[in-house]
Amino acid sequence: MIILITGGARSGKSTYAQEYAKKIGKNILYIATAIPFDEGMKIRINKHKEARPKEWELIERYKDFDLLEKDPLFHSSDTIIFECMTLMVSNLLLEYDIENENYNKIDEIENTIFNEVRKFISVIKKNNKNTIIVTNEVGMGIVPAYKLGNIFRDIAGRINQYLARNSDEVYITISGIPLKLKG
Repeated sequence: MIILITGGARSGKSTYAQEYAKKIGKNILYIATAIPFDEGMKIRINKHKEARPKEWELIERYKDFDLLEKDPLFHSSDTIIFECMTLMVSNLLLEYDIENENYNKIDEIENTIFNEVRKFISVIKKNNKNTIIVTNEVGMGIVPAYKLGNIFRDIAGRINQYLARNSDEVYITISGIPLKLKG
């Protein structure tokens, strides 16, 4: 089963994902996609670590999801929390000089990112893993004033649509309250 949890910043997505995982899983694996690139991100990562149960296993990865099948932690889990899809998209976009790329190259980059998402979905379906995917709702805010922000919003939005179509259940969290959209 694939469960997608979306919402804005500080909407309660992570808390709800953890509560849901505790209800459906015994051996929970947390796949973290964040990269600690500055002090602020290091603090956020540490807060997330402190909020998770200590017995949960952890894999830190934002690409090459086909390699999960070689990881014993993946095989020993029955439930996965993947957090977060939009950070994964950010990390992959930052591997390129988006501001100086032409739009044909941007299409190629988006295809590369989508391939990572498809690899992940394929691996979890093939291995019959309950998976909770956390992602940010990026389409309800202002239009970014710069190219990278616009491209990020567009790609993340299309990926969120793909994930929603391929999920058994979809929730949005608002002010800590989950609202079921699908399933």
